[in-house]
Amino acid sequence: MWSILRPVLFRLDAEKAHRLTLGQLSRFPRLSATVLGKAPVYPQLKRTMAGLPIASPIGLAAGLDKDGEAISVWPNLGFGFIEVGTVTAHPQKGNPQPRLFRLPQEKALINRMGFNNHGSEHLAQTLRNLHESNRWPTIPVGANIGKSKITPLEEAPWDYKVSTERLQPFVDYFTVNVSSPNTPGLRTLQSADKLKLILEPVMREAKGKPVFVKFAPDMHAADLCEAIDATIDMGCSGIIATNTTNTRPQNTDRLQESGGLSGAPLWSLAQQQIQIVLNHVAQRVPVIGVGGVDSADKAQLLLDMGCAAVQLYTALIYRGPTLIRNMNRKLNQNQERVAQT
Repeated sequence: MWSILRPVLFRLDAEKAHRLTLGQLSRFPRLSATVLGKAPVYPQLKRTMAGLPIASPIGLAAGLDKDGEAISVWPNLGFGFIEVGTVTAHPQKGNPQPRLFRLPQEKALINRMGFNNHGSEHLAQTLRNLHESNRWPTIPVGANIGKSKITPLEEAPWDYKVSTERLQPFVDYFTVNVSSPNTPGLRTLQSADKLKLILEPVMREAKGKPVFVKFAPDMHAADLCEAIDATIDMGCSGIIATNTTNTRPQNTDRLQESGGLSGAPLWSLAQQQIQIVLNHVAQRVPVIGVGGVDSADKAQLLLDMGCAAVQLYTALIYRGPTLIRNMNRKLNQNQERVAQT
């Protein structure tokens, strides 16, 4: 089916295709879930991540479902956990369109969305409705939170605090996003001193729920390690590495477009940064690996390196809805081979 749908969707503007697909999933969640069918569950893939039981080490990265429109559908694809957002304290339209670009030959995306979302209060109501209607999934759901564009950098802690307070009753974990390249000045918040100011109220309002911090692949190793130490010192549960990149590895064919690059060309850079993170974390907290993961082999490599789990988004656009099931099946086969040796 994806071989038929993909050419049709790829004739549309990337953001329009995204909205069309997400809109249909949101409007007809039960029908979508029925059409997709229930993904197989492999007991050997089950694990615990920051105290959260996950059915598979493959999670949905933030960005695909910013406002939690299709939460009840994603488990049917085979994801072990899902992350919605990025959401901000204030609703915002994001950057001017066009702001999302496909690079089909490279299986990549460039986006400069700018945290377009309906705001954390709207997301909280969406999540509340799912809970009250018994449509909450059996896998963990995390909220990725960022800073509103209209909020001055010096008031960023307030912005993150408000979103955490609103969403705390409904989500299973939080991810503090200080690494998007599309909100002016946001990446300056990755510095250890500024990060501590943000994490103090977030940790308080999270009330014991796991908090992760997501870092960029473009940070210098020394700065990254200092920020990681601050993250762990503040009591955070884990690290997510990495976000999109401002660089253009592998000579991408849309060099003139500004924004964050995701997908296959990011893989080598992300892998290098993830290794730095793993080496410095030294198993103190779990690490989720993100960036160019588009196959079971790449996911397995990150897991073998020491990641507790992986996330993906862009690969789903190019490979289609069967990707996660295929990856889970191969990861399970790998586990069976290990068990037999």
